Amino acid sequence: MDVDIWAWVGGTQRELHEAGNAGLAVALGDVPAQALEGRYGQLDIVAPAIAQQAEVLGKPWLELFARYWHMIGRVGDRANGAVALDDARQLLEFAQRDDVRECPAASVAVEVLAMAQANTDGPGYADERLASVGAALDGMEPDSLAFPGLITQYVAALLDAGKAGEAVTYAEAAVERLRAAGREASWELGAISARALLADGRAEAALAALDAATGFKPDDPVAKARREALLRTAILIELGRTDEAVEALPDLDVVGEHPREWVEWALTIAKLAGSGSISNSWQLGRVLRQWLAYFETMGGHRARVELALAAGDLAVARQALWQARLLADLAEAALADLRTTEGLPERLAELRAAIDAAPLLPAPGPQEELVSYFDAADGRTADPERWVGWLWPLSGRDLEATRRHATTLGFLGYPGTGADIYWKMITVDGDPAAAAEEDLAYLTGLLIEANQDERVEELAARLPERHSHLALARLHRARERWPETAAEAEQAVAAGAAVEGRRLWSGAVQQLGDNAKGAEVMLPLLDSDDAEEEDIWRIIVLATAAENWTAVRAAAAKLGMPIQSAEGPIEEEWHLVRTILPAPDGSQREVLAVRTGPATARLAIPQPRGMDYNAGDVVVIDPRPLEPVPEDPEERESFVIPFAGVTMLRPGGYTSWFFDGAAPSEDEWTEFNELLAERGWPMWVYSDENYQVNHPATGERLPGVFGWIAVPPTVAPAELDAVLDDATEQWVHPLAWLDLAREVGIEVERHERISKEYGL
Repeated sequence: MDVDIWAWVGGTQRELHEAGNAGLAVALGDVPAQALEGRYGQLDIVAPAIAQQAEVLGKPWLELFARYWHMIGRVGDRANGAVALDDARQLLEFAQRDDVRECPAASVAVEVLAMAQANTDGPGYADERLASVGAALDGMEPDSLAFPGLITQYVAALLDAGKAGEAVTYAEAAVERLRAAGREASWELGAISARALLADGRAEAALAALDAATGFKPDDPVAKARREALLRTAILIELGRTDEAVEALPDLDVVGEHPREWVEWALTIAKLAGSGSISNSWQLGRVLRQWLAYFETMGGHRARVELALAAGDLAVARQALWQARLLADLAEAALADLRTTEGLPERLAELRAAIDAAPLLPAPGPQEELVSYFDAADGRTADPERWVGWLWPLSGRDLEATRRHATTLGFLGYPGTGADIYWKMITVDGDPAAAAEEDLAYLTGLLIEANQDERVEELAARLPERHSHLALARLHRARERWPETAAEAEQAVAAGAAVEGRRLWSGAVQQLGDNAKGAEVMLPLLDSDDAEEEDIWRIIVLATAAENWTAVRAAAAKLGMPIQSAEGPIEEEWHLVRTILPAPDGSQREVLAVRTGPATARLAIPQPRGMDYNAGDVVVIDPRPLEPVPEDPEERESFVIPFAGVTMLRPGGYTSWFFDGAAPSEDEWTEFNELLAERGWPMWVYSDENYQVNHPATGERLPGVFGWIAVPPTVAPAELDAVLDDATEQWVHPLAWLDLAREVGIEVERHERISKEYGL
């Protein structure tokens, strides 16, 4: 983005604050961080909301800003391909509108489209990217902060076009232009220069270029370390420095949440697997299959081929030949979606030849005894990939072998293959109406996971009523069709599917917002021997949300949990908990609370204005801890268990008021805290040790403090104002509570003066 746009962002934030759009102003400043830090849950909510409000407010530059960062979050780290192309093209069209094209950041829409095209099929879109990015760069001066990003995309397109030498020359010329303009290249531009040198067969120069770029300022500082490590590994491999390459390679847990790095990491692993320092395991194969499925969903066509080929080579090396064949088939299918396939059919042919030449692993025993061997295998050390290969000759003929084979295929990421085998045995060669309940459950699960919805419906049509409704309810639940799930599950219960039917029915009506109905549906399971502990806890949560305290007590008794009171709301003092609640920007907030019952907690910390909850509110919590209790006794002693908030049960009616100023002495602060605690007014400091304010006389920096105080509905704002005034009147440096002063109309000018003098 251009430097002018950031000044514009700051001005826009001030305008929004003054116009009363404080929430939008705060969210606007956080959107770039959400995109770069991977807070995509927030980004996917906040950015479209800002864009929509910008359209309403008639601020097209603001709309461009929000839409750009949302797209960067998609086509950057998440590597969205074909699924993002239309949105990227629409953003480019928007940026070319008369009321937008003069925006200093309008050219970045070209960058977004180029990234989406590269994610879809880099070589296939190379010429188109060169044309569009080249046009955007035409006449652009290097003092524009958009310049390095567009140059980086142009060099990447040259590499995808097979023009490595030209890419080196172009990148080096761009770096010189930046240097002449008094600017330093971005780390990303330095890295793509090193990548170009590597592609041009100049590995030593590539390593030197990467070393030289390591101190450059990155556009994406969060990603720099892992991307630099991955590129360094690739260069070291080319230099034959295998041990150093293995040492430099980022671990799976470093790249595992970042799709942009997956293909390069997999290709690197495939090159290093023969070194003996890399574990080529079935777990690795499962991860690569999951990554491949991700790109199938996101339209990363080139990534699908590259991942399938790399995973296939690794599968051959560990003698998982059945998987290598399936991966070869997936690669071949993906070729049809590419604009250019140069070199890929040959690589695919090499993979198939390697599969055909590889020896089969002998089974651990006679075929007729393999099921017994499977069941006797140690679940922690057994290799499921090998068992799939060994059971394959029996699968589709022997029911017990088919169950194990098909479900293991699903576990390893091939539910469609398992479903096909199971489907033929159960519905083509057999009568599904006569099939065992577990076979119907396994088959339905595989079909749903493989997105074979029509087959689920066909299967349901051939089943007895209870199983038919259950199959359809499972399908609707997986697709989040809650009314349909509830309807089918209710019919399944009526037909005799007591336990699973009620679970499905209850979960669906809860999603539809009817906790009371959800509890009512589950209550009969209290008297069922088939109910599990999780079912009883679910009853407790739903009945609590519906304030059916009789049911809560009955369920608690079933679990052996003592409740002190015999009737009415359960409001006891148990222990401190951390309650995880949603924030308006789509993130989550952790609020300290006191657990008051099996599934309730009373919030203890004041919340800023604009939140949907505050101190004193009683919320329903999910009693399943979000983190395990530490095993270490010392850690356990200070550990506060986190629970997910479910819904508001009873608002406390508290109102929060903001305070700000220079920090008082330790004794003054202790006395202040004790005073508020005696009155039962929760207070929480939101500032940290880095917060400082200005001394009004000397200008020196002083430790500062700001936070919120919450008062119950029985306390008038004037009463809080009077208490704060008395408590702080002897302090060397006064506190300011400007909003409260404005509310009560007392000494507003004094608080405004304090805020101005101390730079609050």
